[in-house]
Amino acid sequence: MNKTEIQALISLLDDPDEEVFGHIKDKLLSMGNPIIPDLESAWENCFDTIIQNRIENIIHKIQFEATLKELIVWAKSKDQDLLEGSILISRYQYPDLDEKKLRKKIEQVKQDVWIEINQNLTALEKVKIINHIVFDVHSFSGNTSNYHAPQNSYLNNVLESKKGNPLSLSILYTIIAQDLDLPIYGVNLPEHFILAYKDEEHILPVEHGDDADSILFYINPFSRGTVFGRKEIDAFLKQLKLPPDLVHYLPCSNVDMIIRMLRNLINSYDRLGYAPKKEELTIILETLTKAKQEF
Repeated sequence: MNKTEIQALISLLDDPDEEVFGHIKDKLLSMGNPIIPDLESAWENCFDTIIQNRIENIIHKIQFEATLKELIVWAKSKDQDLLEGSILISRYQYPDLDEKKLRKKIEQVKQDVWIEINQNLTALEKVKIINHIVFDVHSFSGNTSNYHAPQNSYLNNVLESKKGNPLSLSILYTIIAQDLDLPIYGVNLPEHFILAYKDEEHILPVEHGDDADSILFYINPFSRGTVFGRKEIDAFLKQLKLPPDLVHYLPCSNVDMIIRMLRNLINSYDRLGYAPKKEELTIILETLTKAKQEF
């Protein structure tokens, strides 16, 4: 379909017949992302709020479906890059996200850590350096005043505001650490999210890491990288009246971290009463969970 035909099709969005409009909408949706610039141009040159709303809804639907498909591909990929998964979630809310700018900010933090770190240091000394760079030099911290805000879950917002929730700060910390070949992984603790530093001499892939003794210590990025041991997790689970399930002590996969992020966002939007956001994110969550089960 050439540009003239596309413009003619978009011009029919003002048709009052719902059946005709539905047909046009489906046709535009089937064209995917390439049609968005034409829709945006039509929106800018239109002064009818009904047509503008229709165009906005079509653009959002196209972007939503694109993000959903990309997340499925990501979940089924071999490495399931944590930064890429986090960017895809951010793109759900911010379709025009400047990915290059986001990656540059993370790279700067990583470079600052890299300058200070060396292989002769102990695991604890390496973590102390990361903590100093992330929390002292770059001033990241937990958002205690607005803990449940959805902004805390979007990595681009975290990098701008320097504030996040336990999961988003853990994701940032993990991305930096793993890029520097440090064996730091997420741990899906109930009602909180922490990190585990594995014994570098006995590293197994996360999905096969069923030996809790391979964990040297745990890290709490929400508390400026506080280091603690298994006994603290025991006490925390006891406080929650939960049995000491092994899953609460061992590293989880990157897909699990993104699933947890989606659950956090669903809870955040539910608290705010944003039903459409909650419904869309629930679709993404269910789709991603299903994709995880298939590989």
